Formats: sequence, C-alpha cells, structure tokens
Amino acid sequence: MAIEQRHLIEQVCGVAIGRPGGVATLVDEELCKVDQASVSRRAIQAHQGQLDLGMTSTWGSPRIRDELAKLGLQVSDSTIRKYRPRLRRSSSQAWKTFLRTHTEQIVAVDFLTVPTATFRVLFVFIVLAHERRKVLHFVITESPSACWTGQQLVNAFPFEAAPRFLLRDRDGIYGAEFGRRAASLGMEEKVIAPRSLRQNPYAERLIGTLRRECLDQVIILNERHLNRVLREYVDCYHRHRTHRALDRDCQIPRPVEKAEQGKIVELSLVGGLHHR
Repeated sequence: MAIEQRHLIEQVCGVAIGRPGGVATLVDEELCKVDQASVSRRAIQAHQGQLDLGMTSTWGSPRIRDELAKLGLQVSDSTIRKYRPRLRRSSSQAWKTFLRTHTEQIVAVDFLTVPTATFRVLFVFIVLAHERRKVLHFVITESPSACWTGQQLVNAFPFEAAPRFLLRDRDGIYGAEFGRRAASLGMEEKVIAPRSLRQNPYAERLIGTLRRECLDQVIILNERHLNRVLREYVDCYHRHRTHRALDRDCQIPRPVEKAEQGKIVELSLVGGLHHR
C-alpha cells in the first residue's frame, strides 16, 4: 500500500519520492499518519489513470491537497509546499500554447517588399489563416496607408465571419483606422513583442517561402507582372505543395495517386519554375 501511495503523490506533486533533496522523508513523516483503512487498493488503481499529469504544473498546494484528499490521502498544505518543486517559469499560458490552441481562430497579416527591374519597391499585403496555412488574401500597392490596409482586411472576409484573433507586428502602418476596421469585424488584435518575428511564425515562414521558391528566381517588371506571378505561385502553394505541419498534405487536400492508376506525367507550374 505504501508503494502505491508513493506513486500517487509522485504523480500529483510532480516529484519522485526517494530522489535527492530530502523528499523521501515525506513517506516517513506523512504517509505513516494516513489511515490505511480509508484508502483501498481499488480506489487507488481507479484514480491513477484519471490523473492529468500535464495540469499539475499549474496546480497550487491547496489544489494538490484537495486532489489527494479525494484519493483518501490526508496531507497538510505545509507538507505539500515543503516538497513541491518550485517552478522557475510563470504558470500562465505560453505564447506557443496559445497559438496551438487557437489555430482555427487566428489569422496573421504582414507586408512583403518586392523590388522591380526599374528600382521601384512594391508592397504586398498578405492575410494568412493559421488553420491550414492558407493565403486568404493578398494585394499589391506602391504606397500603402492605414486606411488602405484596413480596407484590404475587410476585403479578405467578404462572405464569411472573420476569425476571433488577428496576429500582427508593430509596424506603424497599422494605425487607428486599421484598428477600427478590425474591431468592426469582431477581431481582437494580438500584437507581437518588438523585434520578435518568431511570435508571428506562420506569416514569416510564408514570406520566406515566397522569396526562396518564387521571387528570388524571377525578375519582377512591374505591379501587373508581380500580381500574375504571385497568383500562379499561391495556386501552386495551395493545390500542389505539401507541408509537414499538415501531415505532408496540401492546404487543399490532395489524394494519393498510385502508379497503378495510370501513366505518370510531369506538370509544369508557375511558368516552369516548379514541377509536380
């Protein structure tokens, strides 16, 4: 019985009894005080599988005490505080956890600059859905403004409700007018920390992919040329390019086509820049 009680407290408190640090005295001082008749072997075995070990890192001493009491183990708060490991990091939700939990409710926006053959600089505004890394909307301009950017955000959701969260950086282009447009769509802006591009990872990864696989291989002549190239590449990105994060599938799921189904032929995409 004492071994099973040790195992339960190890699970709930997140420590291993008997390891260095004096934790072994928990058994000697506390478990001996527990009424053995109040804890049955069946009750312990029934609750062992129900303990959520991932939640114990956010539990305080009273919560651990109450959970142990539900298992028939009467341990004081002071004992739990004495032997419970102290967390060095905050118990609040991490940024990575937030992104993973709310993937279906997040869109990210960002700008991409593209130089042309005539030394002009064009700005590409991108709206990306986190759920399947889908490019919802992109548009090109030579002189963006807060009002123009806000209108493009509205244009990205013409027939459907906008997601709950809008992830963006601290660029000055996102002014008060942009904030009003986002609020009118029912979106809550989540602004990343200064110089922390990794907090907007999907949009930054998309921009890097656009540069490596498309724009670095083509000399852009003008705005019309850039629009055509991007449209062809985005279609390829959605329908043909596989992604590890999507279980090696495309944004628009593509079925497996075995060799037995017919002859394998090569498809030229994006003007011959890519093939499938």
